[in-house]
Parts: sequence; C-alpha cells; structure tokens
Amino acid sequence: MYIIQTYNKIAEAGLQGFNRERYHIVEATDRPDAILVHSTPLHNIPLGPELKAICRIGAGTNTIPVEKCTQQGIVVFNTPGGNANAVKELTIAAIILCMRNVLAANTWVRTLKDGESDPGRAVEAGKEVYRGPELMGKTIGIVGVGAIGSRMAHACHDLGMQVIGYDPYLPHSRVSELKHIVQFVQDVKELYAAADIVSVHIPLNEANRGFVSAESIAQMKDGVYLINYARGPVLDNEAVCDAIDSGKIAGFATDFPTARQLGYESALCTPHLGAGTPEADENCSVMAARQICDYLENGNISHSVNFPDVSFSRAEGDRLAIMHRNLLGMLGRVTELVAAAGLNIENLVNKAKGDIAYTLLDFNDEVPDTVVEQLSALEHVIRVRHIC
Repeated sequence: MYIIQTYNKIAEAGLQGFNRERYHIVEATDRPDAILVHSTPLHNIPLGPELKAICRIGAGTNTIPVEKCTQQGIVVFNTPGGNANAVKELTIAAIILCMRNVLAANTWVRTLKDGESDPGRAVEAGKEVYRGPELMGKTIGIVGVGAIGSRMAHACHDLGMQVIGYDPYLPHSRVSELKHIVQFVQDVKELYAAADIVSVHIPLNEANRGFVSAESIAQMKDGVYLINYARGPVLDNEAVCDAIDSGKIAGFATDFPTARQLGYESALCTPHLGAGTPEADENCSVMAARQICDYLENGNISHSVNFPDVSFSRAEGDRLAIMHRNLLGMLGRVTELVAAAGLNIENLVNKAKGDIAYTLLDFNDEVPDTVVEQLSALEHVIRVRHIC
C-alpha cells in the first residue's frame, strides 16, 4: 500500500486516478510515499526516507526544495501544459483590459450612479479619457515560448498581431512548428526593441530571478505594455514601478502584485488567478496522478524537474531503478555487480540530466535483496528502488 499525502485541495478527478486497493490518500502523515501539492511551501517539511516523489499541481516548483530532494533521491514532478490554456486565456484578457483601460473606465462610470437618471450624456462626454488601442496590428514579444507561451503565440496571431518569440531552451522541433507564426530572435534585446507588448512566460529559478530588469525595461519602446503571468520575481518589480512613474510603461498587468503596484490605476492586478479554473485543476491533478502511479509502480519518470525522463514497458520480472551521479564508469560498475550476482539484464536504459543519472534495469527473474544492498552501497549511488 502506497501512502499519498495531499496539500491543498486536489481535484477529485485526479484522486480517482489512484486505485484505492493500492493507494491510501491522506492529508497528514509522517511517512508518505508521495506528495501532491498546489502552492503550499514545502521547504521546511521533513523529507523522510519513505518519500519517493513530490508532484506540483502546476508548473512552478519554487515552493519545493528541489536540490535537497535530488540529494535524497526524491523525484520532483510538475504538470506543464495542464493549466496552460487557463493562463493563456487570462493573459489575453489582461492585455485587452489593460490596453483598453476597462477597469479604470468601469470605476469612473460607476461614479455616475448618483447623477442623472440616464448617464448617457455624461458617459459620452467622459469616454475620451479612457480610449485605448486595439491589439490588431500590434507586435507582441513573448519571452518564453513553452506550453503557455506557444498557446499565446497562436492566440495573438489569430488576433492579427505580429508575434516575436525569445526562448533559447525551446527544442528545434518546436521552433520549426511555430516559425510560421512566430519570428524567433536570438537576443532578447531585439524583442524588447520591437514589441508594443511584452508578455513574460518563464519559470522562476535563480537564473530567471529579476530577468526583466531596469536595463531590460530601458530597451523597450516608450509606452510599452508589460504583462507578467509567470511569477512575480522574474521581474524587478521596483524597476517596473519606476517605469510606470516615468511613463515608460503605459500599462502593466500581473498576477503577483506588490503593495506599490496596487496603487497604480494603470496596473491591472489579479490574485494569482492564472491557473485558477476547475478545468486546469482537473487536468493537472489527473496528469499528476498518472505520473506518480507510473513512477511508484514502474519507476518511469516523465515531467521531472530534477531527474531525467525515462519511460519504457517492463519485462516480466523485477525492475531496479537506480539514481546515481553522472560519472564515467558508473554504469559499468552497476552492470558488473549485477553480472557477478548471476543476473541477466533483460532491458537497460540509462539517461542523464546534468550531473544526475537514472538507470532502469529489467530482469526476467527475481532480484535478491542482497544485490539491492550492494548497489545502494556503491559510491555515488543516491538511491536504489526495487520494484517487484
């Protein structure tokens, strides 16, 4: 029986993906095999020896101690793409609301409620203050053209916009798929210089903290519209406020407002609503359940942020899942030990992600516990799982 601990409310559609004869779902335990979490910070929770996996219902994993998990052989999953449509829709709405001054106009119109019985004449007299530009024909720069950014690109193209994309990590195959609607640039400065609207869709990590800086904003057009539905700290938010004060930024929309930003009429601020739809919750929860089950039962990994993705069908016997440092000769030491035990490897897959490697070994026979113990004792081996 595997114990799955949940933080936050997990959509029922995802929980139904766990066979209750094999999985026990709890909200509190000291010995979980896996954790499902939305946004609760986990940096201060104990990571017990039984814990094998953590899955973030969503994309961002900044609330999870990823490096510590890696050192303990705990796979950290996320669910990229599961909430991408939700974020895309809200981002498009935010751009329109921001550029057309909808919220400020709505606030002003409501002040007319105590005036004439018919506010029509007052509305006509005051509407010029709130006029704003259309999206059609404008150029949008999308920083990060992944699951969300690519959907943004399609939507903006369909709205008649010119789309510029910057993403040095996007696979060449995805670039080829999108190049008919996206002009990709190698230097983000080119995007900043050309875009009427800059929309940011990059993950929060140390490399991306403050990615959009005061220097970045200085390279943008005067009167630019800046949109952040990624994560708050990917922008230098004080620099954003200074640029609003100076008029460099004509409009700003964010799902992660600071106290200073809440004071600007030209800043559209929402309370982290990007992925907040029932459809996104279900999509991500179902995806998370599948990933966790496949990993616990088969050792297969997909959409991990700290271990390489490895997935293939099992042979009839036992499987060993070995996490180890990606060092010269490690695979040879593993196979030599297995051969010395008289075991024949039916299937073998080894992949690396940076300095971490993951090896799956399949056998048609049972693997003795002594072999697992010997493998676990090898230098540079992080964890060995024996899957029967």
